[in-house]
Amino acid sequence: MEHKIYQMEIIDHNKEGYLIKLSDHRECCHVRFEPREKKLEFVENEGFIMTFKNNEYQLRKMLHNKRLDTYFVGFKLTFVFTSGKDIAAYNDRGKILVLDKRQVPNKNYVLAKGVKSIDKLYTDASYNEKYGRGGIVFIHENTDGKYTLYHEAVQGESSNLLELIAAIRGLEVLSDVEKIRIVTDSQYVRKGLTEWIIYWELNDWMTVNGEKVKNIDYWKRFNELSKGKYLEFEWVKAHSDHFENTLCDLYAKELSHT
Repeated sequence: MEHKIYQMEIIDHNKEGYLIKLSDHRECCHVRFEPREKKLEFVENEGFIMTFKNNEYQLRKMLHNKRLDTYFVGFKLTFVFTSGKDIAAYNDRGKILVLDKRQVPNKNYVLAKGVKSIDKLYTDASYNEKYGRGGIVFIHENTDGKYTLYHEAVQGESSNLLELIAAIRGLEVLSDVEKIRIVTDSQYVRKGLTEWIIYWELNDWMTVNGEKVKNIDYWKRFNELSKGKYLEFEWVKAHSDHFENTLCDLYAKELSHT
């Protein structure tokens, strides 16, 4: 897959929506978007506009995810598209997402099944909003099938953040292990660490709303820890009698309530 960087600027607004200029360092084109009705119109029919017609799913996703209050004339944003991306595969929760950072450029792709011989990290977290604290837990299963349990009470601001911290702590413990599969019930972790972080890094850690990414220091910490590693991400449904996930959940909840 190839990542390409573009710019967008909202240059006009009328009852039909917002006129948006899309450009790179050489060419530009225009689209019109009505955010309340999610209506997209390609103003031109040939030339540079074909870049965005061919990536309409990614363009719509970006425009749909922008908050209404960030649509105003003068808004500017740098954004990234990925060519050759199998959107359906990435959205299939049953697939393994791969982040391979053992060489430059890094590789991202999807597998039906992961590699057989690999260390596994089963991670989970629980956040107690009433007390503003929580617990993170991860189980390391090495290639010989031996389990080691780690748990820690932590401060935090959300369940998503604690889920991310659990994955980070696991990578810190396995700093000398090259191939790791992270098994999590968190889409924030699975998608964030394999897709979103790539765009954020290329976009100077800015979101589609023109704001700095939340929990940016933690994402950057993960980015550093993942260098030189082959990482697989497997999603499991929470509370589905998955043994390791259930065990992590029980420990995490106990930590967040004590």
